[in-house]
Amino acid sequence: MALELRQQLKLAQQLVMTPQLQQAIKLLQLSRLELLETVQQEMLDNPFLEESSGDDAVDPAAQSERRDGVEEEVYDKELAKDASWEDYLGEFASTPRLVQPREFEAAEEISPLEARYAAKPTLEGHLLWQLRLSTLTDAQKEIGEVIIGNLASSGYLQATLEEIAEMTMSTPDEVRTVLERVQFFDPIGVAARDARECLLIQLKSLNYDRDPILLELVQSHLEDLEAKRYKPLLRKFKLDMEELKEYLDIIQSLDPLPGASFGGGEPTYVSPDVFVYKMGAEFIILLNEDGLPQLQLSSLCHMDMGPSSDKEKEYCAEKMRSASWLIKSLYQRQRTLYKVVESIVRHQQPFFEDGVTKLAPLILKDIADDIGMHESTVSRITTNKYVATPHGIFELKFFFNSGLELDDGSQVGSESVKALIKKFIADEDPKAPLSDERIGEMLKDRLKVNIARRTVAKYRTALDIPSSSRRKEHF
Repeated sequence: MALELRQQLKLAQQLVMTPQLQQAIKLLQLSRLELLETVQQEMLDNPFLEESSGDDAVDPAAQSERRDGVEEEVYDKELAKDASWEDYLGEFASTPRLVQPREFEAAEEISPLEARYAAKPTLEGHLLWQLRLSTLTDAQKEIGEVIIGNLASSGYLQATLEEIAEMTMSTPDEVRTVLERVQFFDPIGVAARDARECLLIQLKSLNYDRDPILLELVQSHLEDLEAKRYKPLLRKFKLDMEELKEYLDIIQSLDPLPGASFGGGEPTYVSPDVFVYKMGAEFIILLNEDGLPQLQLSSLCHMDMGPSSDKEKEYCAEKMRSASWLIKSLYQRQRTLYKVVESIVRHQQPFFEDGVTKLAPLILKDIADDIGMHESTVSRITTNKYVATPHGIFELKFFFNSGLELDDGSQVGSESVKALIKKFIADEDPKAPLSDERIGEMLKDRLKVNIARRTVAKYRTALDIPSSSRRKEHF
């Protein structure tokens, strides 16, 4: 078989992901804080991009007279009008621009700066502060520093007395003396070796160590109390249930993890992208643009730079094109976000009226069909975005949930079912907790929905609620 070269012409369609399109897609899925960082970085990298002061907006007519041939392809009249975002909020808000700025501002948002920012104390720093204020000698304080340095995040001591004695060139008895002082620092019970010692220290601090039954329960029967094996304890100590319950109330008031309140895990603070307020019978949607720069093309675009090489002209054209596309992409991002939230409010109006128990089933396709966009666009714009509602702050993904078929042919959202399960269990009798089967019957009576026991168990597990046997109190 002979090999030969042959030329062929072939027509085909394909989608080319240009850098500008990739940038627009990336902006859609950025969170609010990530968007601010991206815009600030672009302003540093692009000399033709600057922040508008709001009162120095450039006249679009004057801009059009200064354009040369290169600018014509990257900076049209429509963009010049949109480059200043002075009127941007009025276009995408549900109310006129003049009534927006302060009318809907929540009281908690007007807190002073010092009330919002404060250094979080650490367990080690809190204990060292008490150690330096104590009456211990300098040598004992050195031992105390080593003890504090060997504490776990829970507050328990991770080293033995012998190991600490070796590190401080002292004796185990000297270490024990300092350890007993540290264990009564705030929080009481810190530097204990195990849970029993921690609870015993707290009992001693509260002067409960004079009760031998209480001490015996903590020293030898914590596992029985955890497993709710009460009958053997009643026989052993000759108690009735009311007396045992009094002891249990005391033990449950103690803190087995004294260092947990100083945990190293920092809370995650959420800045809502959108605010939804109720005004009369209508809901008002406001985009959160606090801190977001109002971008415009720099005045450098219209300056005569004099003779320049083709490479310099190409660089300037590319940077102007990039700046123009970023402004358009930000405009499109905010426009898409507003349309998606507006559609969600329409579909989930019972939720915004009455809360999570009225959350309706919703999928991405419902919103995509409503606003005329692709499902992937809706998925990207709802990623890492949060909305402040009259019932709290929720991620936009929260509003998309599966549905359960009701007897009348309608549907109810799975999140609504979970909220009802949580409410039923919160109101149950601790001595006779509701079984999954009973919860299913209550859901059928309330919602007219046939839900299997295993489905109730699945939702209960998702809510991190134990089974009825583990919730039961033997009193």
